[in-house]
Amino acid sequence: MKLDILAFAAHRDDTEITCGGTLSRLVGQGYAVGACDLTEGEMGTRGTAAERQAEADEAARILGLKVRVNVGLPDSGLFNVREQQLRVVEILRRHKPAIVIMPGLEQRHPDHATTPRIVFDACYFAGLAKFPDLKHDAGRAHRPRKIYWVHNSYDAGPPSFVVDITAEMEKKMASILAYKSQFPDQGDPAKGPPRDQIEDWVRSRGRAYGLMIGKKYGEGFIQRETMEVEDPAKVPGQSM
Repeated sequence: MKLDILAFAAHRDDTEITCGGTLSRLVGQGYAVGACDLTEGEMGTRGTAAERQAEADEAARILGLKVRVNVGLPDSGLFNVREQQLRVVEILRRHKPAIVIMPGLEQRHPDHATTPRIVFDACYFAGLAKFPDLKHDAGRAHRPRKIYWVHNSYDAGPPSFVVDITAEMEKKMASILAYKSQFPDQGDPAKGPPRDQIEDWVRSRGRAYGLMIGKKYGEGFIQRETMEVEDPAKVPGQSM
């Protein structure tokens, strides 16, 4: 299936936490939206790969995603090497997204930090006509038009833009809490906080980005290129 937007992440539940509201908003605007998890999360302290797959399927249903795919790369074993790039090239050529969303470059988890490097390089290589496919049916060369990185607290500067997700916040939370193995009602201090603390953290993060644009909830993104403005009189926001 050809997609308008494809969001990449290292593990199941990462996409929901970082940009689930934006994906839900794009779905509501009529775009074909998908998600791609590079690993099955088999090294996670909580739950099994099978449990997380079922939870990811439910989260995708809640957000209205057209496609949810898993590359099957090793959890806690992501490296920006040709073999792993090839697997992502195959996904890009198969679904031909116009826009790719990926995690921010500065991350605490090594898999989270490596994912955007693998995906960015794969986006370039996927556009080379002579670059090989792992599978003959992967499709012809394709390069996304736009790449967005999710902004996070490790980034030194402000986001390039913030998406208002006020109307989508409850759906975002529902998609996150679909991961019952990861966010149980009662947390084990040795494994992580309970879901009410996770929900408070997610909402606080959303409020911080929302304040930047005068809305209740938001999600921030970074793009490398300078944005063109056709009509300065119609740029949204208020300076005073």
